[in-house]
Amino acid sequence: MLGMWSLLLWGLATPCQGLLETVGTLARIDQDELGKAIQNSLIGGPILQNVLGTVTSVNQGLLGSTGLLGGGGLLGYGGVFGIVEELSGLKIEELTLPKVSLKLLPGFGVQLTLHTKVRLHGSGPLGGLLQLAAEVNVSSRVALGMSARGTPILILKRCSTLLGHISVLSGLLPPQLFGVVEQTLFKVLPELLCPVVDSVLHVVNELLGTVLGLVPLGSLGSVEFTLATLPLTSNQYIELDINAIVKSVAGDVIDFPKPPKPIKVPPKENHTSQVTVPLYLFNTIFGLLQTNGALDIDITPELVPSNVPLTTTDLMTLVPEARAKLPPDQQLLLSLRVKEAPTVILQNKKATVSVPANIHVLSYLPAGTPEALFELNGVMTLNAQLAPSATKLHLSLSLERLSVKLASSFAHTFDASRLEEWLSSVVRVAYVPKVNVDLDVGIPLPKVLNVNFANAVLEVIENAVVLTVAS
Repeated sequence: MLGMWSLLLWGLATPCQGLLETVGTLARIDQDELGKAIQNSLIGGPILQNVLGTVTSVNQGLLGSTGLLGGGGLLGYGGVFGIVEELSGLKIEELTLPKVSLKLLPGFGVQLTLHTKVRLHGSGPLGGLLQLAAEVNVSSRVALGMSARGTPILILKRCSTLLGHISVLSGLLPPQLFGVVEQTLFKVLPELLCPVVDSVLHVVNELLGTVLGLVPLGSLGSVEFTLATLPLTSNQYIELDINAIVKSVAGDVIDFPKPPKPIKVPPKENHTSQVTVPLYLFNTIFGLLQTNGALDIDITPELVPSNVPLTTTDLMTLVPEARAKLPPDQQLLLSLRVKEAPTVILQNKKATVSVPANIHVLSYLPAGTPEALFELNGVMTLNAQLAPSATKLHLSLSLERLSVKLASSFAHTFDASRLEEWLSSVVRVAYVPKVNVDLDVGIPLPKVLNVNFANAVLEVIENAVVLTVAS
């Protein structure tokens, strides 16, 4: 049976009961992910290798002539057990890869157990090679808190060891020395194995530290993630309330209106991790697109296929009452301007974007100056298809409908709704693809313990999108 390392990671409270009171991004990281991060820190890295061959002096082993039981050691020549000088050069030659298991304690922390066995070898007192195996239980207390940089951090508070069964694998060890070896290992192993715990926490803290970071949004700006509150623990997951601070390219913080009600986050199933992307982030991204002018466009015949009409002659068939005042056989220019931030709606398992737009319709000859024909006030309702990748939530828009009203006209007033089908075809082929290119930056997801959300199940709830991925 293997020995055990036990750690207690202290939390301060239990997570909220399904309500996200703030507008930050909520991440619920399953205990399995923490266990995998700890296990991975031990596999293939130098942490366990650094223990192998460890000695208490440069040239001798744990019980060598200059070690704890050597001539200058605790129990060396002139001590109670001078005979142990003959037990020399005892070193760690193998440390079994620990098996990781952990249990989260609501409002208290995490109990982590690493099962392992230490194998040692050296020269026996009766000559020949002596090989020993020892089971070890190393218990540590680790605080779970927030660093000065605003990231989750695990801090080792206390570490102690319990020595389990010792067995002689080869060689001879007189019974009167067995207890000496046991006492010596009890004193030495904490100094050798507690640093392993510290090293593991260092690696995991580096992963937790990636929560804090500045994620570029291309030409739009950036998103900076920080912790809004101290980490919380339940019996299945660690909950992180993460601030998502959106900044323009100039570094100015973008602050768009936030939803008045808290988000009702659905419960998380066991062995899954969850991240909640709030409506605020969607509105902020589209607000940046609007303020940067990325939602504006001038549409000319060169931007649409030949089967989409964009001449004054085509317009005459749609507005016959303006035939007398429309110049024949001229090209049309549609100048679409978005002067207000779009509104994103997340509810009923659907994401939609409402974009208010002014559409100026002008006619022109290839070498001439455009002349205004009329102006429309319109609202484009776009469906948003959402798809997660490893680190982002991607959006792709499609036009659901376009409604317009006449704002001003060079001729008599007319029913602008007759233009909606025609304008919709123009918007679909010229406007929507352009906006989708600008949206290719996606909405960044917080990076916590390298959780990959590429295959996450996506659910649109009221005022948020929830991604859930199996551990």
